Amino acid sequence: MSNQSAIFEGHSIRRLYDDATETWLFSVIDVVQVLTQQPDYQVARKYWNKLKERLNKEGSQLVTSCHQLKLKAGDGKLRLTDVANAETLLRLVQSVPSPRAEPIKLWLAKVGHERMQEMADPARSLDRARETWKKHGRSEKWIQQRMMGQETRNKLTDYWTAHDIREGEEFAILTNIIHQEWADVSVKAHKALKGLKTQNLRDHMSEAELIFTALAELSTRQIAESVDATGMAENQVAATTGGGIARKARLELEGRTGKKVVSGGNYLPPAPPKKTLPEKSARTPELRTPKKPKSRKP
Repeated sequence: MSNQSAIFEGHSIRRLYDDATETWLFSVIDVVQVLTQQPDYQVARKYWNKLKERLNKEGSQLVTSCHQLKLKAGDGKLRLTDVANAETLLRLVQSVPSPRAEPIKLWLAKVGHERMQEMADPARSLDRARETWKKHGRSEKWIQQRMMGQETRNKLTDYWTAHDIREGEEFAILTNIIHQEWADVSVKAHKALKGLKTQNLRDHMSEAELIFTALAELSTRQIAESVDATGMAENQVAATTGGGIARKARLELEGRTGKKVVSGGNYLPPAPPKKTLPEKSARTPELRTPKKPKSRKP
């Protein structure tokens, strides 16, 4: 996940992008602070806690849609705080009487505007991505494979959306099942193997890793389509089967080449050399001759 604050009318609202679920998550307290026009963060936090209690008593599902993740606090330390996606926050805004409700709803909708533009005109997103990868030294062959893999991924997530799979946690669960099946390693463990933290795993895959990821997701979608898989249970079966098909192909290739497909290779920039302070030369302390006390005249 990558952290990146957004600005609403001069107020910084912390957010992070979840690569696994492909969604922005926003700090709930930051949004509540804007709605209540409360300059004191702690007062806004108490307001949110009281609101959570009220919503829970009313049986609202809003609170269960929030999650706790670590965001950088005012003191610079990472602290757990409630976060939610734009859809949840748009519903939450209705529970807070505020003259800032409509402006912040428009702002939340605007946050996803670029994503909506890319959905309407995919070429815009692809062209920007291509230029970014070129600047980072990727080959044309790698870029082509990355783009084909993304198209395969988009078709799969479109199918999930149309068949009762919720974007966010359920997307992440199915994605991890597919990845675990074909690679024998989870998404989280694969990122750790490559030394990645907030970076997108696919942007650091080798050509072979991209190909097998695409094969697994293509197989998953076609299997799901063949049985009209709907809901989590049926799509979990399709994900397991689709990932298994790619796993068999991977094992056969590894057996013939003697090379592992899953690797720790990445495209991270080399770490800058550590600066070493020059050693101070040992200096011999100077001997000082004590001054003789002045003799007093009798």
